[in-house]
Amino acid sequence: MATAEAAPLMDWPARIRERLAGSQPRHEIEECLVPGLTAQQSGEFRRYFPAEPIPAAVLVPIVEHPGAPTVLLTQRATQLRNHAGQVSFPGGRIDPQDRGPTAAALREAREEIGLEESCVSVVGFLPDHMVISGFRVTPVVAMVSPGFELLLEAQEVEDTFEVPLTFVFDPRNHRPRLHRFPTAEAEATMFDIPYGDRNIWGATAGMLLTLYRLCTEGKA
Repeated sequence: MATAEAAPLMDWPARIRERLAGSQPRHEIEECLVPGLTAQQSGEFRRYFPAEPIPAAVLVPIVEHPGAPTVLLTQRATQLRNHAGQVSFPGGRIDPQDRGPTAAALREAREEIGLEESCVSVVGFLPDHMVISGFRVTPVVAMVSPGFELLLEAQEVEDTFEVPLTFVFDPRNHRPRLHRFPTAEAEATMFDIPYGDRNIWGATAGMLLTLYRLCTEGKA
């Protein structure tokens, strides 16, 4: 995946809309992806994850700055029980009162960073991703109108920042790293996306790479 060629200049938000048009959440375990791995690779490693994962959802916010779209990310608070201090998307478990993953992702984005639904337009869904902490995460991809104001929930989010989509989709910025699954004698090459003094890795990087493959190869 990581080659010397830069991602071509194109209207990435338009490509994302095109590739996700008509997409629906896919919750079947046999279709879930392991973050950072292709569908074929995920099948080899899926058995190392919980048989009954906890449903969760995240919002993948693409901010439509004219000519320079970005991805909005959060830096999680260090005192959290799961994924403390990591770069992530706003999101969390799907509560009983949520009407599916879209409602959960929008609610979590509003609660965690104060992103109002009036600024957000959901365009589709990536395949569910299985994470080692026991969650089955539905990535809800959305376009966000620029000019919004955020209000962070300090107990959950330490900071937010934006990364140019051209940087995320440039394969020269996909840095391979050998990952060992702690529950098995198994290893797989995954990819980090370093950006300045931050490192996008794990499930967040994996979901972004799934979106990248969908946009460039037509498949997740």
